[in-house]
Amino acid sequence: MLALKFLGRLNHFGLLAMRVGLGLMFIIHGSGKIFGGPEMWAKVGQAISLWGINFFPALWGFMAAFAEFGGGILLILGFLFRPAALLLAITMAVATTMHLSQGDAFGTWSHAAELGIVFLGLLFVGPGKISLDGE
Repeated sequence: MLALKFLGRLNHFGLLAMRVGLGLMFIIHGSGKIFGGPEMWAKVGQAISLWGINFFPALWGFMAAFAEFGGGILLILGFLFRPAALLLAITMAVATTMHLSQGDAFGTWSHAAELGIVFLGLLFVGPGKISLDGE
């Protein structure tokens, strides 16, 4: 029981571990998109058309790539944490919509949906005390 109470006092380290782990994964995941250039951005940006937005696909693709790559960096630092979490949650909502529209199996679309839920939760929880935002 004492060990559980002690671990409860380390919640900011738990948030740091989550931020660093997710941040690194999204830096890696987004790097191919962000450095892929306008052709890649236009391809990625086509997904937003499922939400009725049919203009400037390269801009939307760049924004998704930036949300993943730049958002990963911001997650790790705990800087501009809530805006980054919001952009990542929206990006994951678009990704989920895209996978569902393609008829992908649960094992494919659920990953984006799960991460969207995590980022939505982090939006409310914040980065913790061990961050540049210092909440």
